[in-house]
Amino acid sequence: MFPKNTWYVACTPDEIEKKPLGRQICGERMVFFRGAAGQVSALDDFCPHRGAALSLGYVHGDTLVCGYHGLAVDCDGKVASMPMQRVGGFPRTRVFPVVERHGFIWVWPGDPALADDTQIPFLEWHDNPEWAYGGGLYHIKADYRLMIDNLMDLTHEAYVHTTSIGQDEIDETPVNTSVNGDTVETSRFMEGVIAPPFWQAALRYNGLPADQPVDRWQISRFTPPSHVLIDVGVAVAGKGGRDADPKYRVRSTVVDFITPETESSHWYFWGMARNFQANDHVLTQTIRSGQGKIFGEDLAVLEAQQKNLEVYPDRRLLMLNIDTGGVQSRRVLDRLIKAEQATSVEPA
Repeated sequence: MFPKNTWYVACTPDEIEKKPLGRQICGERMVFFRGAAGQVSALDDFCPHRGAALSLGYVHGDTLVCGYHGLAVDCDGKVASMPMQRVGGFPRTRVFPVVERHGFIWVWPGDPALADDTQIPFLEWHDNPEWAYGGGLYHIKADYRLMIDNLMDLTHEAYVHTTSIGQDEIDETPVNTSVNGDTVETSRFMEGVIAPPFWQAALRYNGLPADQPVDRWQISRFTPPSHVLIDVGVAVAGKGGRDADPKYRVRSTVVDFITPETESSHWYFWGMARNFQANDHVLTQTIRSGQGKIFGEDLAVLEAQQKNLEVYPDRRLLMLNIDTGGVQSRRVLDRLIKAEQATSVEPA
């Protein structure tokens, strides 16, 4: 159901700051920890002694010590020591390729020999003084593809997010979908509309009038395995829309890294990067809080949707023009998964 030979966001650095972190990703139970030298490691969350969860242990130097009987595993999965035992013949613990980059920790749950860190996407806002970023994490009990569907069709904003980013014009404006290789893009441009509450506040923060017509855009871009970045913003009407001079617009990138946990649950790393008032830390926290509430509304919808699909697995769902972005994204995933499975089959 999900490709494994690819990079997923596993966690953020703060999650392993004080202790190991156990997390299931693509059906694999992993433990993440940072050794004394600063290196981040990802191991199978399984002690070779009695099968205890290594994530319940603690870090000592550059080893992870099992909290059950004290077996210590190093960053390379080799058993380093155990009280009163000779460990030379102990089996190694599986190691997952892991990279810390752009403010996230990325893991490769598939074949380690295929891991290529040049495939990790470049994030333009990280360490860029012209941008500010704030985000968070939700655990969602729903198929990760449902979240991709949700983000590639923003029509739902007119109904789910009525008090923040939703407005009638979203439902009334056609959406365009394009496919370029493995990338799927949906876009919607609304001209001469009144900005919804979230964007009115953003306009005011940037010293622009909030009660005058604006040109609004939403461009959702899916790249496998499950990354959706959305270019969003508003500009004073008639000033060029997305291409307007920055003094007439507010623009942000909605960040969505969706990491499958199981076939019916996922980890959702959400955030917003903006290139206006980048030094205003209070604004960053205000936007983060508001965005967290918005995504919390999506969470409730998706988890209820998952339950319905499990109860009625044979019911056929409608596929409308607004669903094209999600449908095309699933086709990309299906093709990649099929190709991955074909190469993993042993020749007869």
